[in-house]
Amino acid sequence: MTATVPPVPSEEPIQDPAGRVELPPGTTLADNRFVNDDLLPVPVARRRWTTYNFAALWVGMAHNIPSWLLASGLVALGMDWKQAVFTIALANVIVLLPMLLTGHAGPKYGIPFPVLARASFGLRGANLPAMIRAAVACAWFGIQTWIGGQGIFVLLGKIFGGWAEAARVGGQPWTLWVCFVLFWALELAIIYRGMEALRRFENWAAPFVIVGAVVLLVWVTAKAGGVGPLLDQPSKLGWGADFWPVFFPSLMGMIAFWATLSLNIPDFTRFGAGQRAQIWGQTLGLPTTMTLFALLSVFVTSGSQAVYGAAVWDPVALAAKTDNVFGLLFALVTVLVATISVNIAANVVSPAYDLANLAPRFIHFRTGALITGVVGVLIMPWKLTETPELYIFTWLGLVGGLLGTVAGILIADYWLVRRTVLDLTALYTPGGAYWYTSGWNLRAVAAFAVGGVLAVGGSHSAPGKGPFPEDGLIPFLRPLADYGWAVGLAASLGLYVVLMRVGGPPRTAARGR
Repeated sequence: MTATVPPVPSEEPIQDPAGRVELPPGTTLADNRFVNDDLLPVPVARRRWTTYNFAALWVGMAHNIPSWLLASGLVALGMDWKQAVFTIALANVIVLLPMLLTGHAGPKYGIPFPVLARASFGLRGANLPAMIRAAVACAWFGIQTWIGGQGIFVLLGKIFGGWAEAARVGGQPWTLWVCFVLFWALELAIIYRGMEALRRFENWAAPFVIVGAVVLLVWVTAKAGGVGPLLDQPSKLGWGADFWPVFFPSLMGMIAFWATLSLNIPDFTRFGAGQRAQIWGQTLGLPTTMTLFALLSVFVTSGSQAVYGAAVWDPVALAAKTDNVFGLLFALVTVLVATISVNIAANVVSPAYDLANLAPRFIHFRTGALITGVVGVLIMPWKLTETPELYIFTWLGLVGGLLGTVAGILIADYWLVRRTVLDLTALYTPGGAYWYTSGWNLRAVAAFAVGGVLAVGGSHSAPGKGPFPEDGLIPFLRPLADYGWAVGLAASLGLYVVLMRVGGPPRTAARGR
């Protein structure tokens, strides 16, 4: 197999008037260990995503059942609704910054996340952050698919009746397994058609899901005759000494919810028509949507408490309380569209590229997507959502710490070390500027190791509520555990810059090791 790559290292990339890198006729590379058609830069003519496309992407991804349940998780930990919404809003404003910084390389160079990571980690070393990101995505894919299958099961069971009493297989009704498998297959069928199909799906999915959420609010408000008593419930924590020990780990958990995308957002922005499109699209789409969705979940749940005497945080369980067949079918379609929208974009696209980067000769985007689907089922990660402590503190906290560490290295390398200037050819060429030591930048690995230990080394669990020791994996690091994402990002960013500048740049094969 041969592949066309950008110019040789000694040439300057040709740029169009907008400053995006054009790809002039390049060299032919017979060695395909590090290149296939899915990893090559997207030609400028195919970068068509606009501000609306990026905003719609975020609206579609943010409007999902786990997002809806974030506020309920924080309320269960003792916050009132105002504290919960504030925590979610602040977290998404914070995570937007690394999202925009890493996303910059997409419109400029047209490269996906694992190729961008080659600049800092090396051509082979990039597989380290790519596989971490892929593993997290596979787990999220399983969580979202299981939740979507449960939603279909509940709503169809309400329509046809008796589904919950069906014969059990593996501890669950066989009808639930059928819903799960059908939903899984539908997701993979959409992404198998490629990124353009995803763009078209997100364009109409976003407004549809918004309408569905508003309809649910109108319905429950009408039944309640107004919002219920939930909005009047005081915080169990107050704003004093009891609040902050819960607030900071919760904030890190809320940041970790989208910390995954802060790494692989170039997988999407590489299709952007320009920097303005990705900056405005993400700014308008992410923090505003997540905050409004949190408010919407609080208002709907408040109404449910007024109607049913108890807060119903799960939107599927709430929709199932209606006896109107049309309403149930509408809720069913909304759940389908909302869950597919986030799961494909957030949890299939990235590992598809990451796995392609692992073995470009054998794995392409579609193959990577299918592998993701299989691994996401085998992991069986739905256990992670059993309690808010396990979901927010353990799962999201651990993931956030590791992903924040990778984000710090990517940002440091692209913005502080290279000042956004990359050698495109070297990103695909063994022995080039990013070959370092046999394909690994040991300085990036060291920064990742130190940042990762500082970020997650103090991870701990409440007695009987998690897998970690009560005093932390590394006891003296326990005070840092509540700030895992921030600690990981700051530590790895600072250490990477120091290591890359002390003693000069690392020698490469191109300079003669």
